[in-house]
Amino acid sequence: MPLAITRLAILVTLALAAGPARAQDAVPGPVEDPRAPRFADVERGLFVGFEAGWPVVLGKTPTKDPVKFPYAPDGGGRATGLAVGLQLGYDVTSRVALSVFADGLFMKAGTNYGAFDLLAAGLDARWAFYGLKDRNGWERFLVYLHGRGGYMVTRPTGLFGDTDLLLGGGVGVEYFAQLRHFSWWVQLDGLYVVSAASPGAALLTGARYTF
Repeated sequence: MPLAITRLAILVTLALAAGPARAQDAVPGPVEDPRAPRFADVERGLFVGFEAGWPVVLGKTPTKDPVKFPYAPDGGGRATGLAVGLQLGYDVTSRVALSVFADGLFMKAGTNYGAFDLLAAGLDARWAFYGLKDRNGWERFLVYLHGRGGYMVTRPTGLFGDTDLLLGGGVGVEYFAQLRHFSWWVQLDGLYVVSAASPGAALLTGARYTF
């Protein structure tokens, strides 16, 4: 008899404990707000970009090998042209981005000097010092400073040079579109070709896609 009473007490205790647990499991969870954003309105991270520019100006165009190019022994003066290039980079933070770039500059100087090409590849660093938020609190408009440097080869060989270093930097603005992954930018750069001691400037614009 005592054993039966003990078993009955255990069963009653288990039934009372299971009741609140079942009731708790039956309580529905909080309703998810359908207006809550499911994705970031502005994507950051790995990106690819395209850039192009006109005008690109170099202040002077010396002739490296006047024997090979006797018709332009004193250089060609100022050169103008356009630039086309690609970028592959990563947003370290929402304000700092690092990338590698490869640009082609297609230039033309005086009549005797003619056309020449500069192909440069190197590193670019960008820092946005000002950001403007939209009504939802996302920074879509940025103002930034950037600097870059790269190894450069020139064609035809011996005219403007053979190999050189290209330095550049300037200020720009970037806008992140409502399409989330896309942004476009425009910047004004100063340029300097080291061995040729040629200063210059470029107005560049471009677009990028962030994965």
